[in-house]
Amino acid sequence: MKDEEFIADFCLVAKRTLSEIEHKVFKFHFLLGADWKLCSRRLNIDRGTFFHVVYRIEEKLGRTFRELQPYALFPVDEYFNGTPRNTEPEDCEFKVETEPAAKPRKIWKYPVKKAA
Repeated sequence: MKDEEFIADFCLVAKRTLSEIEHKVFKFHFLLGADWKLCSRRLNIDRGTFFHVVYRIEEKLGRTFRELQPYALFPVDEYFNGTPRNTEPEDCEFKVETEPAAKPRKIWKYPVKKAA
């Protein structure tokens, strides 16, 4: 039962968030599993446009699913177990030590002769 609810939430949020062309690419590529050639042919878009749309979809939906209120869809274990996300970061007993920044090296400029 929870699986069906998750799938329904996932698809509904995607439909509300994405533009018409983005939702078509989402449906064909991500839900139905069509490769870029089939999607490009079916939607009359070129390869570059297809991949730009795919990257936009990943960016939009990733942010939307993470920031969804009152409960985010990701991380998935929190969605299924119902444990709320911590709003404050936990204190770590191990301090992270970083190396000091390297000193900038002097750049030597030599005259370059043109070849040919």
